Amino acid sequence: MDQSKTASTNSLDSDSKSSSINSRQGAEHLTIRDSPFAYLSGEDDQDIKSDVTYVCPYRGPSFGILTITNYRLYFRSHPNQLSEGELPVVVDVPLGLISRVEKIGGSTSRGENSYGIEIFCKDMRNLRFAHKHQNHSRRTVVEKLQAYAFPLSNGGKLFAFSYSEQFPENGWNVYEPLAELRRLGLPNDSWRITKTNENYTVCDSYPAVWAVPKVASDDFLKKVSQFRSRNRLPVLSWIHPKTLATITRCSQPLVGVSGKRSSDDESYLHYIIDGNARSEKLSIMDARPSANAIANKAKGGGYESEESYQSVEINFLDIHNIHVMRESLRKLKEVCYPTIDDSKWLSSIDNTLWLKHIKFILAGAIRIVDKIETMSTSVLVHCSDGWDRTAQLTSLSMLLLDPYYRTLKGFEVLIEKEWLSFGHKFQQRIGHGDSRHSDADRSPVFLQFIDCVWQVGQQFPYSLEFNELFLITILDHLYSCRFGTFLYNTEGERVKEGEFAFLLLKIVGKKVHDKLNYKQKCSQRESASNKPNNNRDKSHK
Repeated sequence: MDQSKTASTNSLDSDSKSSSINSRQGAEHLTIRDSPFAYLSGEDDQDIKSDVTYVCPYRGPSFGILTITNYRLYFRSHPNQLSEGELPVVVDVPLGLISRVEKIGGSTSRGENSYGIEIFCKDMRNLRFAHKHQNHSRRTVVEKLQAYAFPLSNGGKLFAFSYSEQFPENGWNVYEPLAELRRLGLPNDSWRITKTNENYTVCDSYPAVWAVPKVASDDFLKKVSQFRSRNRLPVLSWIHPKTLATITRCSQPLVGVSGKRSSDDESYLHYIIDGNARSEKLSIMDARPSANAIANKAKGGGYESEESYQSVEINFLDIHNIHVMRESLRKLKEVCYPTIDDSKWLSSIDNTLWLKHIKFILAGAIRIVDKIETMSTSVLVHCSDGWDRTAQLTSLSMLLLDPYYRTLKGFEVLIEKEWLSFGHKFQQRIGHGDSRHSDADRSPVFLQFIDCVWQVGQQFPYSLEFNELFLITILDHLYSCRFGTFLYNTEGERVKEGEFAFLLLKIVGKKVHDKLNYKQKCSQRESASNKPNNNRDKSHK
């Protein structure tokens, strides 16, 4: 990379999604030489166009320079286009945020700004750029965007593999499964820790380390897994420190139309009940609408029967599937961008059903919390395959039940544990580096979870150690492909590919935590500066 492009010493400050996050922070850390922004380590120019017009839906056209690197699209209006005191128009978008690129106009197009490209983003924005038709300047722009926004569809690598900045902490160590289980008080008289899935052979979408009932042997676990969709048998997510009521998670049982039974699976659920001396029942929270659960029998799935599973109660939470959520988000985008009809705003938002879906997810989590905290009853959570709605419900319930998960470090652990290690399909739901924007597997499942956390923060603003800035930053890098955190579907895939990037959440969390404790750190530094020199020398060594 050209030496005139000096990367930021704190790369989180150098990144922007044309949002308010990075424009307000970290400018003092950047060293920029002859470039409009601070280049990341591993970031290189791919194309620069000086005669481009950004057609902003709010401010109108702005003429300026468009830069495309292997990480971002960056537009900045020409200084001579600005009035005195007017700030330049800046668009800074990581290429991972792009869902699709379409050409606008052709050789016969007439009229100002009628020839160019339109970029559809995963954060609900559309970006339109116009080019001068006579020099066909959009051709190389489209080629570079296609190559670097969708590298996996073009035989390339995501930017995380090129990103080479070093951090003082290895973020992949933010979540250590054994340490987290020990924090929960495990192992104990009823629960043990097993590494039977260490090579991901029992369940390829589950983590390597599980907490399971103590009386269940590893061979027995393998038998139970065969009666659950994708082999995702019930394992522990959380245990109440006083009552020992538990939250376990799994996928649907393979009941089918014929109503198959598994004595192993039925016994296993009784082992879970026996681990809680305060209650003789197990509450199964099926995230699906009951009609969907019944329909899944035709595909070989289904739900637990109260006749077959003794001391078990079934609750359906009416949370719809990924396809319904994707359609709801599409409608929400139409209402919010690029124009808003104030006269119909409330009814238009209501018609998208987005807030209704958020309400059902939160209501489901509250029902789980009530069973655990008020009734001391253990809860088993699942949907169809146990990696979408299940993760929403378990993680939100744990956030509400355990104050540790409401801290910066705890929230990082929560996402690592319930989403990353338990196999939420980030690659397929987000489509990192994939040009198939209409893929039926795309869905805003994790976005809904973050929205639910934000809703909790709005109701209880002093209960969380973080605010919406932290949540927005996580969403920014959910799409950016700058870090390895969200790139694959399972823990096994990440291990196979190698830990090639540092965990974003640890880095961001450390930044916010440092700011929260700024005064304390200043005090510590002042105290340290008053110590004798020989002590400082020993500390340095």
